[in-house]
Amino acid sequence: MDSNQRPIVSTLSSDLVGSLQSLVGTVVIAVFVITFVVQAFQIPSESMENTLLVGDYLLVDKLCYGGTRNFLMPYKNIARGDIVVFHYPVDPKLHFVKRVIGVPGDRLRLINKKVFINGKPIEEPYVHYLEPPNNVFRDNFPRVDIPAINMEGNWWLEMRKLVEDGQLIVPEGHYFVMGDNRDDSQDSRYWGFVPRENIIGRPLLIYWSVRDWDRPNTASFATRLQHVMYAVTHIFQITRWNRTLRLVH
Repeated sequence: MDSNQRPIVSTLSSDLVGSLQSLVGTVVIAVFVITFVVQAFQIPSESMENTLLVGDYLLVDKLCYGGTRNFLMPYKNIARGDIVVFHYPVDPKLHFVKRVIGVPGDRLRLINKKVFINGKPIEEPYVHYLEPPNNVFRDNFPRVDIPAINMEGNWWLEMRKLVEDGQLIVPEGHYFVMGDNRDDSQDSRYWGFVPRENIIGRPLLIYWSVRDWDRPNTASFATRLQHVMYAVTHIFQITRWNRTLRLVH
């Protein structure tokens, strides 16, 4: 055998090993990125309109609140006005997205839908209203003298202990969040604070946005497949191009 020739089987084997190593490396990098850096989420409800719409697909930055700030890893503190993705405290399997309104130590109240922090009104240009004030509990929070519909029972008991002079005191290690669509948002007013450890990160980018279309009424495999095929074949019609690749503020 010519010494300059390699066996074909050996070459194929070497190429296969190389391909498998490349694939494994790609999978490991993807898992690392999804676990520690960014993660994709979909907006399922209207609670953050008009900032985030149903059908927006987000990339969430999971490193931004990771720890101590330094020049290599520019971590930041969670601040009022930040939009955050978090594990829903009542059912941690679910992910919610809301805006931080109160941080630890804040004294918070709403008067006719206007938010006051530590006795001063705050500017909220992002807020969307659907109707004039007509919900005493929702629009004038906190109220300990009246029950609220759809309010978590444990939160009703906890809230009463944290209200002084008509203001709710946000405890250490917790955050008060609300949806930008104030009249249609199940938020901290109804189920309480978000613990710091529940916060995953902040939305960074709307990487795709799709307008609503006829959704399947059943969860069968055939129906879901038909649904996916419709989306693929009508992607240009259903995509909101003016929202795709938009930074989240």
